[in-house]
Formats: sequence, C-alpha cells, structure tokens
Amino acid sequence: MTSSPAFNRFTRPALLTLLVVTWALLVAFGMKALLDYQVRPGAAAQAPATWPAASAIARTAGTPTLVLLAHPRCPCTRATLGELERLVADTRGALDVTVLFVIPRGFERAWAHADLWQRAAAIPGVRLVEDPEGREARRFGAFTSGQALLYDAQGHLSFAGGITPGRGHEGDNAGRDAIVARVLRRGTAVAQRADAEPYETPVYGCALALSGTRTMEGGSRCPR
Repeated sequence: MTSSPAFNRFTRPALLTLLVVTWALLVAFGMKALLDYQVRPGAAAQAPATWPAASAIARTAGTPTLVLLAHPRCPCTRATLGELERLVADTRGALDVTVLFVIPRGFERAWAHADLWQRAAAIPGVRLVEDPEGREARRFGAFTSGQALLYDAQGHLSFAGGITPGRGHEGDNAGRDAIVARVLRRGTAVAQRADAEPYETPVYGCALALSGTRTMEGGSRCPR
C-alpha cells in the first residue's frame, strides 16, 4: 500500500523537526559532558605542612620553592606548563621551581622525556626531576598531575592546588594569582594571609597512577 501525498506532506516536516530536535539534544548533551569533564577536579594533595625531610629535591634555604608534580603523558598538564611559564615570568626570579615527572612502575626513564618534558625544559630556571615509581610524589602526598605545592622561605606549606582554570585550559586563575601574590608579598587579601593556613585551589589533571594510592576522584588515568 502506498501512502497518500497528503500523508507525505504531513510526515516529512514532522520527521525533519524530530531530526533537528534530536541533533540539538545530542549536541547539548555532548557540550555538557565536555564542560563537566573540564571542571571536574582531581584528588587534592595531602601535602605535609613542612618540607619533607626525606625528600631528595634540593631546596634553597631562604627562598620560596614551588614543586609541580606531573604525569609525563597527561594532555591536561600541557596547559599547566603554559601557566607555569607565566608564573615564572611574573615572579621574576624570586622563586625556585622544580617540575617532578612521575614515571610509573615498569616504564623506562626515556619514556618520560616526551613533549611535556621538552616544554618544561624550555621554561627558564625550571629544574626537571625524574621520579621513578612516584617516590617523591608520595612524600609530597600528591595524587593528580598538575598539582602545585608552594613552600615558603622557611619551608612551610603556603599553597596547594592547581594553576589552571579547568582541565586542559589556560587563562586567569586563582592558583597562579595566589602563588605570585605570596611570593612577591603583594598587597592583596591572598598575600595578607601568607602566614596563615595554606591557600588551596582545585587541581585539574589525570591521576599520577601511583600504585597503592587513591586515584583521581571520578576521573581517568593518563595514557601510557
């Protein structure tokens, strides 16, 4: 049985409308899922209140020290390194910076020397350290790539958090501003709290993939 012309004239616009509405709903759902992923923080560090005595990372007495922990293949951390470059420029040599690249068990040291390593190495004055099996990361209580920890000139924890506004995104953010303010002692509310409790912000990145520790809350692991 063939359909009548009148029926076809009725169904074709309705079908087109249904397809357009379905497409719009799928796009909206995809955009929401992407936004949720971008603003979903990783597990915050349980950093020691004072510089860990067992750490092999060099710390210059009397100088603030920033430790940035990174997974060598975390795509989100590329944005963190972009913000680190701005942070180093803004602090004008008043800050010691170490980027700690965690090497998961079973991977060679050369595996860590990928594009993120090269990006970090291009930032003036930044020290790069390999961290096989995340031994140093454990000492600093870190779980998420992109975790920044600022210790003041006396070795007390002053800041713990991320330095990007979202996962894989660069731009103005409270973490970078807080570190710059505390290092330069600018006359802001953040700087005035420099001797109070550590300032904290969310950290956005993949899990550091440390065996025996919790991973990023609700997040994914970095590619290996």
